[in-house]
Amino acid sequence: MQFSFSYDKKKVIQALRYHFMARAEIRVLIIMVNIFAIFSAALSYFRKVSPLAFLVSSLLWFLLMISLWFILPNAVYKRAATFKDAFKITFGQYGVRIENERGQTEWNWERFSTYLESPHFIHLYFDARSFFLVPKAAAQQSGNLQELRKILEQKITKKK
Repeated sequence: MQFSFSYDKKKVIQALRYHFMARAEIRVLIIMVNIFAIFSAALSYFRKVSPLAFLVSSLLWFLLMISLWFILPNAVYKRAATFKDAFKITFGQYGVRIENERGQTEWNWERFSTYLESPHFIHLYFDARSFFLVPKAAAQQSGNLQELRKILEQKITKKK
């Protein structure tokens, strides 16, 4: 199965947000900051601590959300030249082949640890931090999205 694609910046930024929010350590961090904010609000309400504690926890939560929602995805997008290229991708029995005007590379199925489906992409993970985004719209345009899902289910473990 083969199809061509290029990336849409807005969709890539959304996929990067999805990737960051799906990470366990980020979710734990968000939960801890929220618990700290609620706890400091309660203590501030009962006048056990100064309102400064609630203000600091609110500021911390706000900065964390801005970092995760805007700064981090945009920084990754700007740093990666991959998102500005056009690709031709081939899914075969033994692996995945990616081509663009600068060259090509092939990955055996064993190179991928897991995959994840987000609203606009299929994330093919090499490890916890490295992945390749395959636009679902490109697979759907060529009529291969369901076939691609079947291949991935057979060859790679789905991330939960």
